[in-house]
Amino acid sequence: MTLPENTPLPLPEEVIPQPAQAVTLRRSRQAIRRAAKPWWLLISILMYVVGLASGYSLWGAQKTGEKAALSGSDAYTALLEQINPKAGYTLPIDFGNLGTQLVEAGVINRDLFIQVYQKAGQPLTDEQLAILDGTFTGQMAMNGTNAYFLLNFLWATGLASQNPILDSGPIQKSGQNGIEGFASTGGWTLATHPIREIFSKSQLFVLTADQQKRLEEVAVVVYRPCCDNPTIFPDCNHGMAMLGLLEVMASQDASKEEMLEAAKYVNAFWYPQQTLEQAVYFQNTEGLTYQDVDAGLLLGRQYSSGSGFQQLHQFLETNGLLPQAPSSGGSCGV
Repeated sequence: MTLPENTPLPLPEEVIPQPAQAVTLRRSRQAIRRAAKPWWLLISILMYVVGLASGYSLWGAQKTGEKAALSGSDAYTALLEQINPKAGYTLPIDFGNLGTQLVEAGVINRDLFIQVYQKAGQPLTDEQLAILDGTFTGQMAMNGTNAYFLLNFLWATGLASQNPILDSGPIQKSGQNGIEGFASTGGWTLATHPIREIFSKSQLFVLTADQQKRLEEVAVVVYRPCCDNPTIFPDCNHGMAMLGLLEVMASQDASKEEMLEAAKYVNAFWYPQQTLEQAVYFQNTEGLTYQDVDAGLLLGRQYSSGSGFQQLHQFLETNGLLPQAPSSGGSCGV
């Protein structure tokens, strides 16, 4: 179904922040906006380097004995390979000239984008530069090394791509300080134009009615463990980046199942600690390997929302099953 222009998107009730949540969200987003100063990039880079990234340190320290016991086991190593395979996960997308479009639209300041990775000690590879310059051919294998690049590149994609999800979805209804008040908008500091001039302003993809319908059906069920919002409410960088990925896939006529499967492995590289805990949970409660866990179930509110994951985490802690993932993943900032 194609929604008429400016028609509000269907939204599960739990996506709308409750009053107490709204206050917390508003305060945190105001803090993010204040943080978007010249020195903010340096702080975010340092946070990334020392491992204070949201993808793997949201719930504090864990018991040393439990970590030591699990980290030395063959089962632990096998689980790590399942969620973050050394060979990577091949993204089923063609980047085409997407990078060129983002640079020309002022969504990405090419020089500043490159500098961020240089300062982080992760200079862009030839492959990454080719994606940024729109000359890359073939498919990229996502891994722990390039997950940071993909997070920011896809963040820019989701932020700029004109789509009803941004034009009439919950992100338009829930902001206390307008569009600029979200981490996914006010936190993007690598553009050459103000956020309001790039937010949902570029027609990067032309989706058919069926493609848009599939995109919305997947976006409303794919959650992230940093909050209780699904991708259809992309108020943080991970949510906006996931939206960007799903839009690329929808434009290339991917099925719902293919989009969910990709989201499952991309989330695993952006949230390695939480995903490892999910893998431990399903192995111990259902006898399932990570590959065999249904992507829709895993990514849904029950296990991948902030509150759902906390319950899973508590179960593992109570039963002495907490693992510790390697330091990787993407931070809250660029």
